[in-house]
Amino acid sequence: MTGAAISQSFRSITPDGSERPVDRSVAEERPVALEYNGVGYAVLMASPGDLEDLAFGFSLTERLIETRSDIEDVDAHETPDGTLLRVTLSGDRIDRVLERVRHRVSESSCGLCGIENLEQALRPLPKLSDQSAVKVDAIFRALQALPTLQPLSVLTGAVHAAALCDRQGDILLVREDVGRHNAFDKLIGAMLRAGRGWQEGFALLSSRCSYELVEKAALADCPMLVTISAPTSLALRRAKEAGVRLVVLAREDAVLI
Repeated sequence: MTGAAISQSFRSITPDGSERPVDRSVAEERPVALEYNGVGYAVLMASPGDLEDLAFGFSLTERLIETRSDIEDVDAHETPDGTLLRVTLSGDRIDRVLERVRHRVSESSCGLCGIENLEQALRPLPKLSDQSAVKVDAIFRALQALPTLQPLSVLTGAVHAAALCDRQGDILLVREDVGRHNAFDKLIGAMLRAGRGWQEGFALLSSRCSYELVEKAALADCPMLVTISAPTSLALRRAKEAGVRLVVLAREDAVLI
């Protein structure tokens, strides 16, 4: 199972005042620090599963790497306070880390907080190499299948999912995390490590369509992004700039295109 859950005891109270004890599974959330060639870079709050995928995906969508070979090794070191991911970069990739660190004065899962320069906040996005030709029936097929492929969400009701779907709507790979950014980074990282492309397919996310997720899609060369909730204005703008096809408010009875 992706991620982890712990058991927690609660009291259930109804409107008439009656009470009963309830045990529920709670999604585990832990600090995950990323360090590149000995340089501290970011601390994320994440589910403690598929962390090597997270390291690869986060590195790609932070524009620190371009290919799988840019990372030589990922070592996960457990501490009482969380997990330290020691990432070893090849060649001159550490120069990108140092340049980004100079623009960051605090750490954030979105990679934006602390950037002192507005030009750094909205850097140009690459134009996608392919355009999506996925049909709507494939989207509905994936939406119907996704809930059964989210074991941690079924258990806890507190995590997001990111899925790789082919052009027919079959779900090929899913990653889960308490953070929507992390879930997508884990999916992107898993694909990068396995050498998998989108193959004219799309990404399906169980979250709102924020601009950060659009940017991650563009940087991962994802031709179509489907989210179950609404987009922001900046998400729509950034998708247009990069050529990412957006499908939003995707529910089993209707989608917005």
